[in-house]
Amino acid sequence: MRGGAERLGEYTYRWDETCFPLGPDSLALGEFCTLKKGDRVLDLGCGAGLLLLLCKRREPSVSLYGVEIEPQAARLARENLAENGLAGEIANADLGTAELPPAELVVSNPPWYDQRSGKEGGPGRMESCTISQLCAAAGRALAHRGRFAFVHDPKRLAELMTALRGEGLEPKRLQFCRHSPEKEPYAVLAEAVKGGRPGLAVLPDRIGNT
Repeated sequence: MRGGAERLGEYTYRWDETCFPLGPDSLALGEFCTLKKGDRVLDLGCGAGLLLLLCKRREPSVSLYGVEIEPQAARLARENLAENGLAGEIANADLGTAELPPAELVVSNPPWYDQRSGKEGGPGRMESCTISQLCAAAGRALAHRGRFAFVHDPKRLAELMTALRGEGLEPKRLQFCRHSPEKEPYAVLAEAVKGGRPGLAVLPDRIGNT
């Protein structure tokens, strides 16, 4: 079974073919999302818990929760937390039916592509829920002024903005990721606030693979 282990500062991240390896889009989202002391962080489609480890590395006071539909990936997420001496709750469930814990910050790096594209958004993983379903799950978990930060396909930006506003999540920050200045963006980072006022800050592009 394909897999590996990566160092994230003081933490070790282990993954297999059911999960995302350490990649530039997850690293970018881990740095981009707005973290505050004591936040309850919920990762929708958490895989083996990479984003949870990245958030904990940035702000040790946060508490960690994850939802993952793939049983093996959910098991690995629990193991990654335990092996790094971290507390957290990982639910093996579908986002559409899961009972989501309340959170101040929801994060997600979902598989980006649907079955029609013929592409994969992660190792062996196709998009298992629509953008609308993802935003609806975030909206259910967040209280007023809670934040939803995610990374996705920039070609689907119009769909993303529509879905966010449809769930009362106002887009507030946006950043495109490029491998080099002359390349088209390979990902877009976005953060929305539940019940936020209109006003979108577009940050300078993130250049490079880390």
